[in-house]
Amino acid sequence: MTQLALVIDLNVCVGCHACVTSCKEWNTSGVAGYLSDDNPYGADPTGTFFNRVQTFEVGEYPNTETVHFPKSCLHCEDPPCVPVCPTGASYKRPEDGIVLVDYDKCIGCKYCSWACPYGAREIDEHQKVMKKCTLCV
Repeated sequence: MTQLALVIDLNVCVGCHACVTSCKEWNTSGVAGYLSDDNPYGADPTGTFFNRVQTFEVGEYPNTETVHFPKSCLHCEDPPCVPVCPTGASYKRPEDGIVLVDYDKCIGCKYCSWACPYGAREIDEHQKVMKKCTLCV
């Protein structure tokens, strides 16, 4: 089975948030759920955020290093968000391994969001369905 993925070289990532901006621009579905990071970017942004960048300091002073960690859906091999969906709206596409949501079946119960260990699901308050990264397909 083919498994598409998003590969990010953490040695190159400088935390510029360009991936977040690009993802947000691509997924302009209006206001969505709360961000899983506390007060990201020091403001109260609205809209869909399927990608976030968390920044960590590693090491001990004076030998510290800043690591930026882009975080989005990993399209897991065995996604925990799929079996918890009571309507079968969450599914893994067999031809490429992308985990998707069938909006016609989704009832917005948020079970998939609770099951996702990466915080990669959001409720679209306008459409009342769960949304997530689609790898831009």
